[in-house]
Amino acid sequence: MKNFLIILFLLAGMLYSQVVVTQPEFPTENDSIVVIFNAQEGDGGLAGYDGDVYAHTGVITNYSVDSHDWRHVIGTWGDDNTQPKLTRIGTDLYQLVIGYPREFYSVTDPNEHIQQLAFVFRSEGAEGPTGRDVGGADIFADIYGGGLTVVFSEPEIDDSFGDAQRSPIFLHPEEDVDITVEVVEVGANLSSVSLSVNGTQVASTELDELFYNFSAEDFGAGLFEIQAVAYDDDNNEYSNKFFIVVNPDQTSEAPPQGTKPGINYSDDNTTVTLALYAPHKDFVYVIGDFGGSDWKVYPEYLMHKYQPTTDSTLFWITLNNLTPQTEYSFQYLVDGKIRIGDPYADKVLDGWNDVYIEEETYPNLKPYPNGKTKEYVSIFETDKPAFDWTDDDYQRPDKSKLVVYELLIRDFIAEHTFTAIKDTLDYLQNLGVNAIELMPINEFDGNISWGYNPAFYFAVDKYYGPAETLKELVNECHQRGIAVILDVVYNHSFGQSPFVRLYASGAYGPPTSENPWMNPTPRHPFCPGYDWNHESEDTRYFLDRVNRYWIEEYHVDGYRYDLSKGFTQVYSGDDVAQWNQYDASRIYNIERMASKVWEYDPNAILILEHYSENAEETELANYGLSLWGNGNTAYSQSAMGWLNDSQRSSDFSWLYYGNRGWSQANLVSLMESHDEDRLMWKTLEYGNSSNPDYSLQDNVELSLQRQKLVAAFFFTYPGPKMLWQFEELGYDKPFPPGRTDPQPILWNYYDEPSRRNLYKTFAAIIKLRNEYSTFNSPYTGVNINAQQGSYGRSIHLYNQDMNATIIGNFNVWDIDITPNFQHEGWWYDFFSGDSFYVSDINAQIHLTPSEFHIYTDHKVFTPEQGILDDVEDYQNATAPTKFELSQNYPNPFNPITIITYVIASPDLSGRGNLSSGQQQSAIGGASSQAPRNDGAVQVSLKIYDALGREVATLVNAKQ
Repeated sequence: MKNFLIILFLLAGMLYSQVVVTQPEFPTENDSIVVIFNAQEGDGGLAGYDGDVYAHTGVITNYSVDSHDWRHVIGTWGDDNTQPKLTRIGTDLYQLVIGYPREFYSVTDPNEHIQQLAFVFRSEGAEGPTGRDVGGADIFADIYGGGLTVVFSEPEIDDSFGDAQRSPIFLHPEEDVDITVEVVEVGANLSSVSLSVNGTQVASTELDELFYNFSAEDFGAGLFEIQAVAYDDDNNEYSNKFFIVVNPDQTSEAPPQGTKPGINYSDDNTTVTLALYAPHKDFVYVIGDFGGSDWKVYPEYLMHKYQPTTDSTLFWITLNNLTPQTEYSFQYLVDGKIRIGDPYADKVLDGWNDVYIEEETYPNLKPYPNGKTKEYVSIFETDKPAFDWTDDDYQRPDKSKLVVYELLIRDFIAEHTFTAIKDTLDYLQNLGVNAIELMPINEFDGNISWGYNPAFYFAVDKYYGPAETLKELVNECHQRGIAVILDVVYNHSFGQSPFVRLYASGAYGPPTSENPWMNPTPRHPFCPGYDWNHESEDTRYFLDRVNRYWIEEYHVDGYRYDLSKGFTQVYSGDDVAQWNQYDASRIYNIERMASKVWEYDPNAILILEHYSENAEETELANYGLSLWGNGNTAYSQSAMGWLNDSQRSSDFSWLYYGNRGWSQANLVSLMESHDEDRLMWKTLEYGNSSNPDYSLQDNVELSLQRQKLVAAFFFTYPGPKMLWQFEELGYDKPFPPGRTDPQPILWNYYDEPSRRNLYKTFAAIIKLRNEYSTFNSPYTGVNINAQQGSYGRSIHLYNQDMNATIIGNFNVWDIDITPNFQHEGWWYDFFSGDSFYVSDINAQIHLTPSEFHIYTDHKVFTPEQGILDDVEDYQNATAPTKFELSQNYPNPFNPITIITYVIASPDLSGRGNLSSGQQQSAIGGASSQAPRNDGAVQVSLKIYDALGREVATLVNAKQ
């Protein structure tokens, strides 16, 4: 019966669809208070939720700076043990017994007085849904003081922005509104109450309730202050007010010539024309800090309405008398309800997240207008200083020869700024990288993010620093011949995007059927947010502008299009197989967009994350688009030594574009990206342990050797390549529990000799690839032998300048491999620098686990010696106690001789048997088993003629 009575009270008191009501209805801080929460109201975030609901709650007092300055917050967010739990009293109805608020919130200072109770209701734990006010705002319940309190119970007034003129009631000329004034008496007696409009009294009474009907026809268009004044018996005055704005009738009016949606700057540097494309919307005001308006609504800032058709409406306004090189913040107030920043703004402010951006990251960041508005705020600035570009002589790398380094600024360097990235370019340049791919850097929701939740597509996210520092980074990259590619997200947006919020069924989505850009329901299975409609002309116009903007404004070299397979209107529901099938309309959408880019930048690099069937990818590649080729599974299996896994293929030959039938080298092959587990981690965690003397699991040194092995079989065949940050150091941490949470930044790995050797090995192979056409030319013939279950693998490269043969042992046991050299004659071992003569191309070579060789038939540079070695073993090894060189035989000889030598050490012995047909100097034949990598010393074996002149070096390596 008690709950039934409470619900009756609730329903009686919620005539205006309030999120919370209190009992008593007009409580003071000395009353015992019960709060009722209706989860269906506000943003409805907890509507239908069937778990426990908790209150994150505090108070606004006379000590609070603004409505964000909660005091005496109880417990900590997400702590179910310290924050109050509500009692469910009906469907989506909850009760919280406050009791006496000063006791409940521990307000002990007699001079501090509670003005409001503040709430955000949440589900269990810290990560689930929440219940907030409309637009995700905090929920407030007023606490009334002594004397008389004047309340407008009709219409519903939003007084959350500190001044009633910042959130007025809007009417059209033919509309009216009922006004109801109630006076609450606490320790005082009401004498009279009156109501005035712009200072002229229109009604009065001696009762505690006053009614008045405001008719727009009686007053015309304009701004009207509605004020209620009450007097007690002692003639003390108490008042409250709100504002009504009566909109004029608007006719279609064309904007100035050349006006585009967004911010249009004039030549005189003191004028800007703002334009918002918003079909089916009624009216729009501009609010902000320009012209002394202080975020209040003024009739003169009603935007003109240009409506050539009912489905095409542009709202615009020209602002004059602006101060050059001064940042102004502004928003569009659409239909009196929706506050959005300009979708085309190049800088925005975020009241929730900007406070966590350090001064060192973004010096002198303009503060958010807290307490005066909500949601993203956009910025314009006339006569901004131009950036001094010095990259006129920059030549963009050939896209078929790219070595791309993908990085997430947040997890690459602790300072997480563009400037810090600029300071690490020596590291990347020495590695051989000629392009960096930045994971999304345009303004995204929050600060700590991968960036695939875009909000404003033209704005640089301030968490990475000012926009000018991005230009400095690009400029410096170009000075070094390094391209800059931006990762962009055109498949989806989330609820903070103005393109979602303008037409949303809730405050933050999903999109309605009127939305010109977004689909109400995603068209494919893997859409993580709200789905862009790529066949909408409005979407195409927007994306074409975004593409052009970053290339022209920031000189970027191109884009990596995230989830490009989603650029379709063909509905596949939850059917991934259907989504993967050839889609002619999707091809058209992508090629149309690419063609627009190539109209003004014919060599722009455009990369797709696509993964559709090969017929579609072939068509896109032959059109000139590059596509990601994901080799994570194949290379992981190869690194781990599991080449017979029936569920996961270890054959990486599909990563060569020629094996797909493509006519152009447009497959960006990768072993790792941000989406996959690390090869090094998987090798340490799951590597082949069948050989107790060569178990990969938990063995850092041996697992690093595997990374060198797969690198030799990755960078050497032609086609663009991509690394994921710290891959070259054997990064070995798994994804955190929250997949996109920050990961450890382990620059200390570079200080570890064995990991630095991996970096140097990568750098050496990349240098070989970059400097010799055999490894990068689309005219090189390629034969990759990497069949499933094959542990002895090889790559043969055929080029008119130089041939190459790469062999490797992917087992954890010794094997013999037939190298199948392309021809007899002189060959050179890249890492050792040794030369040898091949007289039998089918003679087998013995390889220890993880051992590999890159052979060329022309002499190339020799890398730093020892970088292939197992550092731990070499550090533990001691100098040999015996070295024995046997007599060569036969002697004299023609043309072959055999040289045998023996090295002994305390823990192992290595024997070299230099036999015919495998290694041969200019004087005599020589052959050896390749140097063992399981501990040894430097061996040098040279041949001199009778005059003491060095003729040849047979061995120069650690053995």
